[in-house]
Amino acid sequence: MHAVEVKSLNKTYGKNVILDDIDLEMEAGGFTVLLGPSGCGKSTLLRLIAGLEDATAGGIFIGERDVTLEDPKNRDIAMVFQSYALFPHMTVAENIGFGMKINKKPKELIEKRVGEVADLLQISHLLDRTPAQLSGGQRQRVAIGRALMRNPKVFLFDEPLSNLDAKLRGEMRMELKKLHDNLNATILYVTHDQIEAMTLATKIVLLDRGEIQQIGTPNEVYNQPTNVFVAKFVGAPQINLLKGILEQAESGWQVNIGGTQIPLGDYQFTQVPKKGMEVLLGIRPEHITITSENSGFATELAVTAFEMTGSETLAEFSLQGQALRAKLEANIDIANGKNFNLHFNLQNISLFSAHDEFRI
Repeated sequence: MHAVEVKSLNKTYGKNVILDDIDLEMEAGGFTVLLGPSGCGKSTLLRLIAGLEDATAGGIFIGERDVTLEDPKNRDIAMVFQSYALFPHMTVAENIGFGMKINKKPKELIEKRVGEVADLLQISHLLDRTPAQLSGGQRQRVAIGRALMRNPKVFLFDEPLSNLDAKLRGEMRMELKKLHDNLNATILYVTHDQIEAMTLATKIVLLDRGEIQQIGTPNEVYNQPTNVFVAKFVGAPQINLLKGILEQAESGWQVNIGGTQIPLGDYQFTQVPKKGMEVLLGIRPEHITITSENSGFATELAVTAFEMTGSETLAEFSLQGQALRAKLEANIDIANGKNFNLHFNLQNISLFSAHDEFRI
């Protein structure tokens, strides 16, 4: 059963198209991440599902019930905002139990439920504090706790970690993952952070300019991007995209990059290849190594620039005048102008049409 289903959803402001004919299905118990750059429409889509904005056209279904015209309070959802939205004059316990209190639930039941949620989020020792006495991570847990009190069909998270520092974001990602696993909750989560998407999602929905570019598992989006936008947006350092011409040799298809022929091996084309076609060969920096394991192509190139990060060395080379980045070992002996024999793992390449930038 689909926990959430969006059918032909559109949102416009005057002549500005924010969302264009969106179709999306969320499975019950899944962790679906809406990913994309600022202004792509991901937060608008979340707000439409929550009922905080009205759709221009299309339908929204939660638990197979049409909620397109329903008020937010009738949609059986709970939302966690980027700003936490806690009441500053209330204690943690009062913030978490506020929803049950205004619904006139018995005091004993509220206290029992608040205690259960606080135990789950490991904030029982904070129940008597006010938000001003909490860290950013603790405030976020309180906001999540308030959402958990409702036991809704769907949790909606709108960039909940963006206000936290890098260390706290990493810790909270792990906590959200554990929370999802423990509750088997259905979560729809908005972020522009690809690391959050890759680590949290069971399914990623990647948007750009109001349109869905790809829907898939983190592995599918990373290793089989449907177009150049997806390939470039996901992954750091960014994927290498080398311009070349598609050729057919006795050994099979290859890409000619300014006289350097890179064989495609057993690459699975998504459409019939054509000789002379202008293409972009995509290979991620971590799939270029100085070891020959699983290599189908090797070439010697000189370092043009490098950056040592501690855990790895990011090196740049020039292949027939085109920049080529590789992720090498941390303690490698490297210097500008030094030659390395680079091996390409051809099991992890993507090929795109240079004309329309779609995968071929």
